[in-house]
Amino acid sequence: MTITFTRRALAVGSVLAATALAVSACSSTETPQNSSDTIVVSTFPFGVDQMTEAIFDPFTKATGIKVKVDTGSNADRLSRLQLEGDKSGIDVMMISDTFAALGDKDGLFQKVDAAKIPELANIAEFAKDDSYTGPAYSYQLNGVLFNKDKVSAKEAASWDLFSDASLKGRLALPNYAVTSGPLTVAGVAQTFGKGATDVDTAFTKMHAWSPNILQFYSSTTEFTNLLTQGEIYAGVALNGFATPLVKSDDQFAWTAPEKGRFMATNRAMIPTGATNVDGANKFINFLLSQATQQSSAEIVGDLPVNLSAKLPQDLSAVVGDIAKDPSAHGYKTISPADFLPNRNEWTERFNREVIGQ
Repeated sequence: MTITFTRRALAVGSVLAATALAVSACSSTETPQNSSDTIVVSTFPFGVDQMTEAIFDPFTKATGIKVKVDTGSNADRLSRLQLEGDKSGIDVMMISDTFAALGDKDGLFQKVDAAKIPELANIAEFAKDDSYTGPAYSYQLNGVLFNKDKVSAKEAASWDLFSDASLKGRLALPNYAVTSGPLTVAGVAQTFGKGATDVDTAFTKMHAWSPNILQFYSSTTEFTNLLTQGEIYAGVALNGFATPLVKSDDQFAWTAPEKGRFMATNRAMIPTGATNVDGANKFINFLLSQATQQSSAEIVGDLPVNLSAKLPQDLSAVVGDIAKDPSAHGYKTISPADFLPNRNEWTERFNREVIGQ
């Protein structure tokens, strides 16, 4: 089959107001209104070929519904939805939990109809979190990626690693703005403070670690380059960063922290202005099925929320038995109710109190 791709990148922040009319006018002509035999799926700009093989093509083969793919960053795609509303043409948005929650707060997504998505009964409880209007279809575990020649697995599993003066300038932590950032702060807060939202304790602790931190990284490439080039020995990272690295070089490994385990989810959301809601429900049901979840794990590298899906060797080599049931292994998600009201303030405080900017 032929899949049509549309790519847009919208400026955010103060530029939004200035470009709203122009963007809306452009999108209304570029994105055709979809019929009952077509859905538009908005997703991340990476791994689209793999998703086409694992998800989009099999969905069309099974249902006869064609898939048009729209790609962009979380922020750009949510901004577009805010600007275009019912004219966006998007039926399903595959998006990270933080941005899904932001969209829910603004009423941009509608609650999925559980009666039309029977596969919801077969996914993990954390993936059905009522804090969101749409279910999770994959997740990422926060942990530590490290050089086994320089750091032991036991050392890497303890947050005390980052206070080790002998590793001064050889460690990395995520900036608060990246996905792993809030998960790390929550983990430190839960381990050393009164709970996951005790950012006062977390920021104080992480500031004390800062002399040992070579970089508070803002991108995957930035982090993995530092590690593979030997400039750092360890750092906090999502398990997805580790999979290709561990597969290519057994010098590296990933481990979950002993305490303060948090995970991020990617969610399938239906915009309030979706024109093919029935097709969207069918797509989400297909996405959550055991067969699709397993195919996605094997081809895309996503950890499956359908716990009956078998994990491929390259993923299990990194996360071990945790993926059989991350909640049973102590992993939690961050509640949007705790995070969203404080997101901007905590970002500013992290930059000021931890990084010193």
